[in-house]
Amino acid sequence: QVQFVESGGGLVQPGGSLRLSCVSSRILFSVDVMAWYRQAPGKQRELAAQITPHEITNYADSVKGRFTISRDNAKKTVYLQMNSLNPDDTAIYYCNRDPAFASWGQGSQVTVSS
Repeated sequence: QVQFVESGGGLVQPGGSLRLSCVSSRILFSVDVMAWYRQAPGKQRELAAQITPHEITNYADSVKGRFTISRDNAKKTVYLQMNSLNPDDTAIYYCNRDPAFASWGQGSQVTVSS
């Protein structure tokens, strides 16, 4: 069963930045399209950013221009650099393949508040 371990979340003021990391246990990580998903309180989980094995990236309109997804295949790690954070970015952030596996990590809580 694949495992994902997310880290790097926390409390940040509006306008601040955070960098999330996610380590995958999957041996075939380098061929996976990887993504960061987020789930805000009372809302469904949504895809925020995606990166292909050839490092082509796609973003939800709500994060475009502020978030940057990247990957390190040697470390089986995917990153999410988040800048210009605002309260609407408050959510639990998860990484997974796209399309997602049934198993999810514990996520990383990001809270944007003054």
